Amino acid sequence: MKPAMALSCLTLALLTACASTPKNVSQSKPLVPQGYAYSVSAEEYRIHAGDELEIKFYFSPELNERVIVRPDGRISLQLADEVIAAGLTSAELRETLTGKYSKELKNPVIAVIVRTFSSQRVYVDGEVQRPGMLPLAVRTTVRQAISQAGGFKDTGGKNKVVVLRQGPEEKPHVIPVDMERVADGSDLGQDIVLKPYDIVLVPKKTVANVNLWIEQYINLNVPQVGFTIFQTRGNTTIGVDTSTR
Repeated sequence: MKPAMALSCLTLALLTACASTPKNVSQSKPLVPQGYAYSVSAEEYRIHAGDELEIKFYFSPELNERVIVRPDGRISLQLADEVIAAGLTSAELRETLTGKYSKELKNPVIAVIVRTFSSQRVYVDGEVQRPGMLPLAVRTTVRQAISQAGGFKDTGGKNKVVVLRQGPEEKPHVIPVDMERVADGSDLGQDIVLKPYDIVLVPKKTVANVNLWIEQYINLNVPQVGFTIFQTRGNTTIGVDTSTR
C-alpha cells in the first residue's frame, strides 16, 4: 500500500472512532410523570414589586431617575403617567417607556437597570424537616433548597418532587423533579436552578395522584408570594399541562 493511501485510511479510521458514541454514556432523557409538561426555559428576570430600578435617558440625563416599584406594580416618572413595571422584563419596560417618551422627546434612548431585587426568595413545603421561606441570595438548585430546609422526612417522596413556578402572563407551571435520579447521579439535569417565588413541594411517598395533591395544596395552603392561582366557581386551574410537544 502506498504511504499516501495508508495515511488516508488511518485518518478515516480515527475520524470514525471519534464520531461514534461510547456505549457506556447515558443518553436517557428525564422521565416525566404522565400529565406533566417538562418545560424549563431560560427566561429573563421579570420585575417585581419592591425592586429598585434605574431609568437612564442617554440624551436627556435630567430625566434620569431611581424608582421603587410600588406594591401595585407601578412606577411614576417625569413626563409620563404611571407605568406598570411588575411582570415585565427590563427590555419590555424599556420598549414601553420609549413609546411613551416618544411623544415628548425625539428618538429617546432609554436604559432600564434593575439595581436591587426584593423578591429573591423561594419556599419549600411538604415532607421536609423545616418547611418555610428561604432567601435566594445566590444560585440555588432544588437539591440545595431541600437541604437548607433540613432535608427529606422519612415520609417524603423523593421521586415526586415538584416545583411550582409562575410563568408568563402569571400562569403557573408545574415542573416535576425526580430527586432519586439526582441523588444517584443518573440525571443531574433535573436538579434545576430555582427562580424567585418558586415553591418546592415534597409530597408523601404514599401520594398516588400527584396532580390532585397539588390542586389540594394550592386550594388550602399556597403561601401568598405573588403566585396567581386562577379560580372559577371553586375550581382551581393550575399549571398542569397535559399537551404534548
